[in-house]
Amino acid sequence: MNSDELLARLAAIRDRVTVAAEKSGRSGDEVTVIAVTKTHPAATVARLHGTGVTDLGENRIQEAAAKIDELGRAPWRWHLIGSLQSNKAAQAVRLFDVVHSVDTLKLAQRLDRVVADDPGRVPMRVLLQVNVAGEASKSGFDLRGPDDGERWERFLDAVREIAALPHLVPCGLMTVAPLVDDPEQARPCFQALARIRDALREHVPDCDWRELSMGMSNDFEAAVEEGATMVRVGRAILGERTAPGPGDRNAGPGATPHP
Repeated sequence: MNSDELLARLAAIRDRVTVAAEKSGRSGDEVTVIAVTKTHPAATVARLHGTGVTDLGENRIQEAAAKIDELGRAPWRWHLIGSLQSNKAAQAVRLFDVVHSVDTLKLAQRLDRVVADDPGRVPMRVLLQVNVAGEASKSGFDLRGPDDGERWERFLDAVREIAALPHLVPCGLMTVAPLVDDPEQARPCFQALARIRDALREHVPDCDWRELSMGMSNDFEAAVEEGATMVRVGRAILGERTAPGPGDRNAGPGATPHP
């Protein structure tokens, strides 16, 4: 892909985001396009410099570390969008500006302790991952919506504890919708996440729940129409990925779909 094609792809995505945002009464400027660079080499990522892309998404700690060591963190904001194990929390805090995949109270508490141990680190922005589709292969708090009985109450209890952690800034929610041919089939997941966010604004008002990270290359327009403020787009920007490396958790059965 040459530079002209890359710029054309980015312009087309921004245009589509703007049209979708206007359908929900918003400006396209209210939606951050996160370029998902997982499995793309650092040389490919470097080509995004100067294109207007400000945010990059990675799934794996090891792969992100290699790219950041080569490219540096600036001028981008780096987002961890893949699952995070507690034993890799320290690496995540060192590498990323935002973690989208906080899916347990235990993980949040671990991140909070790591940030506390670094006196130069500002509080870390995190999103809570919610498995609104109930897919066994997906991570996240298991919840369909704010009317989900005991699961909602358990989730709310966990959120209140996370909100009280002094070194984290919960700023929204993330979900991974099922991989479907028709984006309309993913829309109920986006609507459910928006309802959960609205309920959190009422029940946990001390946090700013502005962010909804939802939507990927095949369904981001539906996500934006339902209120997404962050969309995770990879294939539509950079094309098909190279083969996953050894140990890539997204390479096997039950894998997270490529953004």
